[in-house]
Amino acid sequence: STVEVRIGVTYTAKEIELELPEGTEADQVKADVDAALTGGGVLWLTDKKGRQVGVPAEKVAYVDLGAAGGDRRIGFAG
Repeated sequence: STVEVRIGVTYTAKEIELELPEGTEADQVKADVDAALTGGGVLWLTDKKGRQVGVPAEKVAYVDLGAAGGDRRIGFAG
């Protein structure tokens, strides 16, 4: 299954949304995110179309990992 990643960036309301290639392991993505945030630099991810996206580690507000096509909610969760 594919993994969907949403990255919140500081000082902007927009999110970066990526659908990673099939076979991508969520645990490996977590390790990559951890390494980028711990070491500084840039978090680089490649989507299923081959597009590479880089976000400076100091600008990452949050990272949301989930299965693509999953349950999408609107509004506030309680």
